[in-house]
Amino acid sequence: MQERAASTRQAVLEGAAASFEKFGYGTASLSTIIAHAGVSKGAMYFHFSSKEELAQAVIDAQLTMAATASALIIEQVPKALDALILVSKELGRQLQTESIARGGMRLTLESAIVDSPNARAFEEWIGKIGDLAVRAQAEGDIVDGIDATTLGRYIVASFTGVHTVSEMLTGRADLQERLTEMWQLLLPGVVPRRRLPRVRTVAEDALREWSVR
Repeated sequence: MQERAASTRQAVLEGAAASFEKFGYGTASLSTIIAHAGVSKGAMYFHFSSKEELAQAVIDAQLTMAATASALIIEQVPKALDALILVSKELGRQLQTESIARGGMRLTLESAIVDSPNARAFEEWIGKIGDLAVRAQAEGDIVDGIDATTLGRYIVASFTGVHTVSEMLTGRADLQERLTEMWQLLLPGVVPRRRLPRVRTVAEDALREWSVR
């Protein structure tokens, strides 16, 4: 019974994510969510009492998915800058392949106003990128004098813009290539010249040999 309930809840979450991704929060209805989920109205209401609760659950699931993958990468990849690049590529992969990632991202961008919990999720993301930048500086992969928080904010803003434009132009089909371009343009400004060839190779080969899938 618990396994069936968990499966039904996941189906509702994925159906809601698909509906929110397609229509946005304002236009998506409970009927479209039920249709995407393939469950009964009663099954949906057993797990979620409102569209608002469903939307927050999708956002939370997306954040958990991203945080889990990021933590695994940081744990397994020795160099901080390599991990940072791989995290961006993995988040891009999630947006390409996971409906919860796409639905959660759209909801977050729609609802991330100043002082909202979802805006604070961006602040936490910037902070985590900044922490990796501090480590990368200590490891000699980022030049001294660059403010880690500023770099974290710039990378998050760049990633958000790149995946949004990729979605508009190709449905994110070219997202990995566009992320590689982002890093190839960004790295020469922050990486010591002697380290640049190795780090550029990481940006080009990310997720080919390493993946959390």
